[in-house]
Amino acid sequence: MKLSHILVVEDEISIQTIVRTYLESSGYGVTVVDNGPEALTQVQLLQPDLVILDLNLPGMDGMEVAARLRETSGVYILMLSARGEEADRVAGLRIGADDYLTKPFSPRELVARVEAVLRRRRETAVSPATILTFQHLSIDPDSHEAMAAGQPLELTATEFQVLLELAKNVGRVLTRDQLLSLVWGSDYYGNDRVVDVYVGQVRRKLQDATGQLLIETVRGIGYKFVDQRK
Repeated sequence: MKLSHILVVEDEISIQTIVRTYLESSGYGVTVVDNGPEALTQVQLLQPDLVILDLNLPGMDGMEVAARLRETSGVYILMLSARGEEADRVAGLRIGADDYLTKPFSPRELVARVEAVLRRRRETAVSPATILTFQHLSIDPDSHEAMAAGQPLELTATEFQVLLELAKNVGRVLTRDQLLSLVWGSDYYGNDRVVDVYVGQVRRKLQDATGQLLIETVRGIGYKFVDQRK
């Protein structure tokens, strides 16, 4: 099995040391950098499986780093921040983070969240899957590619998984808890607000590409994918 490699972007030496120690003792390869520009360079060079990204970086802050990463990469991002307000968490998720952990944090919880994020990739790569084809959309689970109105749909890894699970259950309402379990895993530590943020992002991208509302909100219950099969 290929060793998962994690890029840690953190400028506090004490946190660098703790994070590296716990991740390496859990079997991960780790590279540490302390600023945004170097992080962008290392993502291109190393192609890590996950980036642990501090928001309070000198110069280029973590939000800008995440936004730039999302222009060119679908790498998983776990944000670290002393900002614990819901608005900050939502802002990070909307930029493209896959998880958000506030400081101070338990190193064991950090490792558990890393494992949960990377487990999504392993679970979707177990066996070949059929391409899902609809009137306005096609989804290839194996290549992690979606085509909307004949054009590639730019999605992060987590956005793709949200779309895939909804599309696999076309016409059926999935609750927030069901989506949380299917995409983030039953052992996810965070708040179900993450579901609303990601469904909203996927719905907006689909609507921009197709002009159609393909994901409906069923008030008080959850969400439903409604595109017709060809």
